[in-house]
Amino acid sequence: MATAVMTTLDPNSRSAARGMSDLTIRNLFIIPTIVFLIVFNIFPLIYSLGYSFTDFRASSPAAANFVGLQNYRELLNDPFIWSNFAITAKYVIVSVVGQVIVGFGVALLLNRDIPLKGLLTTLLLLPMMLSMAVVGLFWKLLYDPSFGIINYTLGLGSFEWLSNPDMALYAVAITDIWMWSPFVMLLSLAGLSAVPKHLYEAAAIDRAGSFYTFFRITLPLVAPILMIAVIFRTMEAFKTFDLAYILTSQPTTEVISIRLYKMAFQEWQTGRSCALAYIVLIMILAITNIYVKYLNKVKER
Repeated sequence: MATAVMTTLDPNSRSAARGMSDLTIRNLFIIPTIVFLIVFNIFPLIYSLGYSFTDFRASSPAAANFVGLQNYRELLNDPFIWSNFAITAKYVIVSVVGQVIVGFGVALLLNRDIPLKGLLTTLLLLPMMLSMAVVGLFWKLLYDPSFGIINYTLGLGSFEWLSNPDMALYAVAITDIWMWSPFVMLLSLAGLSAVPKHLYEAAAIDRAGSFYTFFRITLPLVAPILMIAVIFRTMEAFKTFDLAYILTSQPTTEVISIRLYKMAFQEWQTGRSCALAYIVLIMILAITNIYVKYLNKVKER
């Protein structure tokens, strides 16, 4: 009966009156989406792959010449590119670790009966709903050495957060942590709420301490969904451009996305920038694959 309802149109419906079958209605929803993906995702992906094997420059009317793997070889042998990757890796580690610690910690605090829990959770989610540009400009004011509230609160005087080469990257990472910790918090709350209560009751009966309960019950059961949050945030942090570009222009904050932008739209090395984009893509896919394999092992435990 349920199958008949799902696969057969109501004879009195408008679609049936127009002679439209279930297959036609399904195609009307699916085909536009497929066309959209092909035009705006797949076609540019393939097109840029072709450019990565040429010396094409968007600023030059000269025809593109096929150079094979030359762009890839030059990029992989360029020490400045590897320096950008090292900066990116440092940023990803600081940012993602900070987001997991803060997000999961706040989720643990909210995973109990407290007054106005729903309102508090909603307010904590506001940072991730803001535009990257707005967040970058907002935190640029907070970091200002003259009138920034951060220096005033911490009693740091006129400390230069964004002009200091040693601190600029950490300042950008702190901003990213503030913005995206709510995402980790939200997923962690979902995982914590799914932990069976009877496990905690059994642990209480056995007089298990809070340390034992956390590492033997809470963390193992929440670990899979926490790993999903780590996967998403690692991919996004690896591609970070907006915050680092808006907040500071220090060489020590030139993540690989900013180097890619400069190569493509300031130096107009279009073919080479396409090759760099594919190197970044391959690295992200490799890192994600490692995470997914570890996630599958966590789920099997």
